[in-house]
Parts: sequence; structure tokens; C-alpha cells
Amino acid sequence: MPFLADIAQRVIYSLILLLAVLILNFTLVHIAPGDPAEVIAGEMGGATAEMLASIRATYGLDQPLHTQLWRYLSRVAQGDLGYSYFFDTPVTGLILSRLFPTILLVVCALSLAMLVGTLLGVIAARRPRGLFSHCVTVMALISYSAPVFWTGIMLLILLASAMPLFPVSGMYDVVLGAKGMAYVWDVIHHMVLPVITLASIYLAIYSRLARASMLEVLSSDYIRTARAKGLREQIVVYKHALRNALLPVVTIAGLQFGQLFSGAVLVETVFSWPGLGTLAFDSILRRDSPTLLGILFFSTCLVIVANLLTDVAYRIIDPRIRTHEAA
Repeated sequence: MPFLADIAQRVIYSLILLLAVLILNFTLVHIAPGDPAEVIAGEMGGATAEMLASIRATYGLDQPLHTQLWRYLSRVAQGDLGYSYFFDTPVTGLILSRLFPTILLVVCALSLAMLVGTLLGVIAARRPRGLFSHCVTVMALISYSAPVFWTGIMLLILLASAMPLFPVSGMYDVVLGAKGMAYVWDVIHHMVLPVITLASIYLAIYSRLARASMLEVLSSDYIRTARAKGLREQIVVYKHALRNALLPVVTIAGLQFGQLFSGAVLVETVFSWPGLGTLAFDSILRRDSPTLLGILFFSTCLVIVANLLTDVAYRIIDPRIRTHEAA
């Protein structure tokens, strides 16, 4: 019961946070320079002052900011994210059509970064002064310092242009028209470079974090006791030490879920990946504020859900937290 009560309290706090983010995003987008009516008119090839006034009246842009904000919050509460200025379609349907590619990219990149980064960190921690540990440190520094868009461009030049091993852009080959498992392999083939690019910087973080956490755990008293009992080193490291060493990695993974979406904007733009990142970039250029606000709303919801799941995972990994709550 204490666990469920804590989760319910966090849900309430999350709803309050979501409301604050909605208000802040709406205010920042609408006070930014530029007039959406002029952008819409520009797509029509130009317009008169009367047509601009008609466009503002149609989309409610002639109302005071607080009135627009109230109407926006009322629509969001009813599940209506508005109508796209540029794509001339409901924002909800537009986002849902682009959501799966982004979720696929982000989840695969996060999984790759966590698995490979944690494995490298654990192996490096077993011999902290060895050659492999130094190589992991150098690799982490290089990966972390390189901008994600630069990494993507370099991979494109090396593995898609100089050595055409992977596609240059897109999520699948439109000309090929593959179906079934052939389509799945085609998507995986197109995913390789974007996933590696997005995962590179976070792989460096998790490898360093796992190494530091593992070194601390391996010096604990209960690890020395386990070794004194004669347990095999593999059991000591991967059964007793790794579980506690994973706690900081899981925490950081949940907190950085939102940063993965911001990185996905750059990665999707470089690789022309048809996800929310590309849609957000296009919406910014076209002053399509309903679409941009909808993307920010979806991203905020996903980050909040990821943080809640992180709390649950934290309690599953570490039984001491459940014991403390019960006490």
C-alpha cells in the first residue's frame, strides 16, 4: 500500500508539472518573433491585409494571449491538440503517424546504450588499471565530446557514401516495396546508422557510470564476504555486485529519456528519419505552432511516464526501498 500511495502521489505531481509545461510552452511559442498568419499566407503565394485578418480570425490568432491559452488548455483537456497550419490536418493524427518511428529509434538507441555501455563499464571495472579500461575511458571521452549531428554526418560519409553499406536516408526503401520479414529487415537496415548515432553519446555516459558504480560496489564489505566464502568471480560480479551497480544507471536512463528526444530531432534531420524530430524541425521553420505544441505535449507525457517507470524499476531492482517503505 505505501508503494501504491507513493505512485499515486507522483501521478498527481506529474499532472501539475504537465499543466505548468503546457502553459510555459504555449507562452514561449506565441511570444516568439514571427506571425503564423504571414507564413500561412506565404504558402498561398501571398495575401492582402484583409486575407491576413481573415486567417487570424479563423485560427483565433486575433484573440488576446490569455484567451488563446484558455482555449488551448480546454481543447487539450478534451484530447484535442488543434489543427496544423501547414499540413491542414488534425495535430493528433499527424503526431500519431510520426510517433512510432521516433519511439522505435529512441527505444533501440537507449537499449543499445544501456546494454553495451553497462557491459563495457562492468568489464572495465574488473581490471580498472588494465588496457581495456583505459580504452573504454578514451572511447567514452571521444563519444561524449562529439556532437551528435557531427557523428551522424561522419557515419553517413564513411558507411553510406564512401562504403555504401547502409542507406543514406529514410526508414525503408520505397522503391523496393518489401513486405513481411523483408520489410522488417529493410527497416533494421535503415535503422543502424541513426541508432548508433543517437546511442553513441549515451553509451559513453553509461559506460563511465557503470564503471564507477561497479568499482564502488566491488569494494563493499558484502562483496569481500562473498569472495571469502569461495564463490566464483562470475557469480560475485554478475549476481551480487551488478544488481546494486545498476541503480545509478537505471536512474540516469529514466532522467535522460527526454534528452534522447531532443537528440532525436538532430539525428532524424540528418538521416531524414520520418519521426517527430523531423516534424518538429519542419514545424519550427514553418511557424506551425499547433503542431509544435502537440509534439512538446507528447514528449512531456513520455518523459513523465518514463520517470514513473524508472521509480517502479528502482524498487524492483533494490528490495531495500520496498522494505523501508513498509517499515
